[in-house]
Amino acid sequence: MSEIRLVGTAHVSSESVDEVRREIVSFDPDIVAVELDPPRYQTLKYGAEEPEIGELLKSGNFTQLLVQWALGYVQRQIGMDVGVEPGAEMKAACEAAEERGIRIALVDRDIRVTLQRFWSSMTLLEKLRMGGALLFSVFQIGRGGGGEIDIESLKQQDVIDAALEEFRRFAPNGARALIEERDAYLAHQILGLVRTNERVLAVVGAGHVAGIRRYIEDPSALPPIEDLVRTVKPFPWLRVIEVAVTAIFIGILVLIAFSGVGVDLLVWALLYWVLLHGVLTAVFTLVAGGHPLSALTGFAVSWLTAIHPLIAAGWFSAIVEAKIRRPRKGDLKRLLEASDLSDLRKNPLFRVVFVAALANVGSTLGTVAYFALLFPALGIDPTVLISQGAANIWSILTGA
Repeated sequence: MSEIRLVGTAHVSSESVDEVRREIVSFDPDIVAVELDPPRYQTLKYGAEEPEIGELLKSGNFTQLLVQWALGYVQRQIGMDVGVEPGAEMKAACEAAEERGIRIALVDRDIRVTLQRFWSSMTLLEKLRMGGALLFSVFQIGRGGGGEIDIESLKQQDVIDAALEEFRRFAPNGARALIEERDAYLAHQILGLVRTNERVLAVVGAGHVAGIRRYIEDPSALPPIEDLVRTVKPFPWLRVIEVAVTAIFIGILVLIAFSGVGVDLLVWALLYWVLLHGVLTAVFTLVAGGHPLSALTGFAVSWLTAIHPLIAAGWFSAIVEAKIRRPRKGDLKRLLEASDLSDLRKNPLFRVVFVAALANVGSTLGTVAYFALLFPALGIDPTVLISQGAANIWSILTGA
């Protein structure tokens, strides 16, 4: 009868590194399954292959890049505190298996699929919560406020259960994609290995052990593997909001034009749109450390990008910033390995990404400010404007 042994590890634990080596020697498995996918295995063994800067900028995934940096920064700082490189226990498992001539199986879901499902499945509120928590962690660690970290306690089941329960409360959709789906995927892969191997040793994060064990004990509960690797296509709420903003803005202009309040107010309504978006986009670009030319570019295009659902002011500011800062290959690696915020600000690629992100924030605030301040600034009652404008349009359409 086949035997499966699960080894739960903490990803920045020196004790986990030693434990993995001991288990491989004592259990003498036919195959060692590790919680890695091919891209991460290649990175762990040979180092990351950095994408072209141009392709990175064209993708426009600036927010996700900042989140990726923040996650890596927190894990890296914890690893530095305890003197262990993140992922060292997986690397040790692979090396120990190779030394003994034992085959290795990469049983984790492709990191690109996991990140896509993680990001796409979360609601806007979950993303805001996660972003806030990451920023808080970065600043706490940066100020030396992380405190003493007992890494080994992270492998205790009551601590794991409490942490996972907090994660589920904090971001239930994110937890499902990051934890529960991967429990099922890992269990699928491990059970597949049992068909051709008598002794399977699986090295996984401690947070996955309970979930994997439940599926191994009851394989009928496993969801179909196809459901775990399918690309998530969330409802495009952002596009709906952008289209709604465009429709409302055009509707306001049309109502002003037909309400009989005068051309002057129509001109002022247009001018407020241009100025509010332009000024706030330029200010936030400068706050991000952007060049004045990048700020000027944001000022010039923000009024237009705010009514176009497929383009963003930050992209244009970032393009200009990239031409000025000239980020090079190697900047992405340095960005992801930056040890503090001052290192980040010296990184040309970070400056470009940060400019893009904050310019978009400025443009969004411009839209909010416009709808909140327009009618008080014009000195007109919106209900009167809407009713009068609608009545005049109806009269024209009906010939009344």
